[in-house]
Amino acid sequence: MLQIHEALQTGEPTNCNRLARALEVSARTVQRDIDFMRDQLGLPIEYEPTERALRYTREVIQFPTMKISEGELVALSVARQALTQYRGTPFERPLRDAFEKLTSGLRDQIQFAWSSNLSESISFRAAGQGVGNLSIFETVSEAVLSREELSFEYRKLASDRQEKRCVQPLHLACIDNQWYLFGFDLNRSGSVRTFALTRMQRLRNTGRTFVRPKNFSLDEHLADSFGVFSSPEPEGVRLRFDAFAGRLISERTWHASQQLEVGAEGSVDLTMHVGVSPEVERWILGWGDHVEVSAPPVLRDTIARTAARVCEYYENRPARQPAGG
Repeated sequence: MLQIHEALQTGEPTNCNRLARALEVSARTVQRDIDFMRDQLGLPIEYEPTERALRYTREVIQFPTMKISEGELVALSVARQALTQYRGTPFERPLRDAFEKLTSGLRDQIQFAWSSNLSESISFRAAGQGVGNLSIFETVSEAVLSREELSFEYRKLASDRQEKRCVQPLHLACIDNQWYLFGFDLNRSGSVRTFALTRMQRLRNTGRTFVRPKNFSLDEHLADSFGVFSSPEPEGVRLRFDAFAGRLISERTWHASQQLEVGAEGSVDLTMHVGVSPEVERWILGWGDHVEVSAPPVLRDTIARTAARVCEYYENRPARQPAGG
């Protein structure tokens, strides 16, 4: 509607079909928005049959501000608090500026008093916040939207060597406080690969466009994954948590396929249909002795071997003293 308003402000002849092409929506959608602008916001929009054009019948200096309820304003304020997880990162300023632009037209519309300052009552904290590079984020996001190939050097997690990659970017996602790019890796037979933005270097837009496959869905791509990386053939993973961990397990959804079963003395059996991957292994190990792997056998053996190595490490090595201490 703001873009329609700006088009009408210019005084240049326009109509639903022209606006629809410019906005890449249907003419019916444009007509519905125009009806709302005229009937609900009181904007003086009329259709001139002789010119086949829409126009303002009088000058409109500013797009009308929207009136919102107390509950909606609280929701916006909560959203603003959620942005604090990016404080101190390259994303903080553009996010703050965008939010201020969004809410600048809402001031002085309603008045009410909170019992306490919302920022003192509601907040968001995130451990392991990813380190961001704003220029890389902007280049990647623009390439995703414009469907242009990217070229960059990439360091895999288990390697110190930079590898040249040429990728058709399909999707940019923030998962567990880290940004990832999903795209066709033209250096790897065109398969869909996952790239952490923090490990990209010498990134550039090649200017070559591509056709994005209509059937690509990130949800489907990661349907059998426990985390961010696509997994091998999914298996039935069954874990038994003791009563302490079981209460925590029951409070969250860990995977779309999960099923919970409460056992004796408060223990909880969690069953998931996922690909067994390092992400699953790390998550299980993070629960320590509060969990036992029931199935599959290969996962049980892997966790047992890893736990044995950890015990051996601590038993055979003295604690290292801090430097200078």
